[in-house]
Amino acid sequence: MHAPDARMRIKMFFDTTLSLRLKAHISNPGAVAAFWKPLGHAVWFGKDPVFDQKFRQAFIAEHGAAARGELMPWLGTPEGALSLVILLDQYPRNAFRGTSRMYATDPLARIVADAALELGHDQAVDPSLCGFFYLPFAHSEDLPDQDRSVALCASLPEPGPSHSRGHRETIQRFGRFPHRNPILGRTTTQEEADWLAAGGFAG
Repeated sequence: MHAPDARMRIKMFFDTTLSLRLKAHISNPGAVAAFWKPLGHAVWFGKDPVFDQKFRQAFIAEHGAAARGELMPWLGTPEGALSLVILLDQYPRNAFRGTSRMYATDPLARIVADAALELGHDQAVDPSLCGFFYLPFAHSEDLPDQDRSVALCASLPEPGPSHSRGHRETIQRFGRFPHRNPILGRTTTQEEADWLAAGGFAG
């Protein structure tokens, strides 16, 4: 008799705790951007399993909420919009590295980035961070998005412009990023395999 009641109380406690934690982060939409900013390029664009795990644990609930469209009010401020883009575009590439889930929220990331750019948020954050509003377009496998990425990244310091042009060239040539093929269950063509073996962009 008592065991089910105890289990129910424990479940209610954890449900309430999770809800309060998520509400706390929702009330502080700049938290993700504040966490991200001091890390620097070596961490932002590196591959460190230890950091990936820490990042995953720190913001897994917030990523889920963002993926469900529950954090759209964050678009109201530059820092909140940046946090939302990071959760949808950068976070999955760390937290779910090597799985198809890396790319699952890319379409939503582009929608959010587009809205943020319409609001001019990229011009209102630290210059070292504005490029994160552009990366969702660089990560797209559609050429028009790549064209937009190149135009946006032209104002960034190197290697931003060079990287964006390299991404576009890959999509123009193959219509996709060949290094994603194994992750997404796609068959790699011989041309793609040769290109990757010769040092083509591998993510």
